[in-house]
Amino acid sequence: MYDTGVVHGRFQIFHNDHLDYVLAAKAKCRHLIVGITNPDPSLTRPEQADPERHSQQANPLTYFERYTMVRAVLTEAGIPEKDFSVVPLPINLPDLFRFYVPLDAVFFLTIYDEWGRSKLARFQNMGLKTHVLWEKAPDAKKITGHEIRRRIAEGLPCDHLVPPAAAALVRLWNLNARLRPET
Repeated sequence: MYDTGVVHGRFQIFHNDHLDYVLAAKAKCRHLIVGITNPDPSLTRPEQADPERHSQQANPLTYFERYTMVRAVLTEAGIPEKDFSVVPLPINLPDLFRFYVPLDAVFFLTIYDEWGRSKLARFQNMGLKTHVLWEKAPDAKKITGHEIRRRIAEGLPCDHLVPPAAAALVRLWNLNARLRPET
């Protein structure tokens, strides 16, 4: 059991696979810090290993919306608020990590592709303690934010892919109107 752990993700939209990742990490630490990547367009850079992750279409929710969604989902999942924190984490600017998370924490990752391997190498090169929760082939990834955003934009059902608290916020914020392509 670690004292403090860090997970990270864009969480555009927080889905059931994100929840599995976060819960697996929380089971291994007393306090979990959830770092929201791409918190601000000025802190977002292109990544060769994942060339679309910086685009506006891939980042429709604001940091505050994602912060609200993550907190709602985790409390709904039964994690006491005292046992987790939600912070920005500009994944593209590792020199700034020290301003957002304790660098002596363990950084939990899941790996499905080159982007996951790239982040692991980045964290290890920074001297951070890492723990890979699992590594799987890309086709083992059951849910993607891209697919959920597409389904929302097209008015297709996606409640079965996201935790109930996330689904409620998608409706409250009328995300289908925001994600629908302009004609």
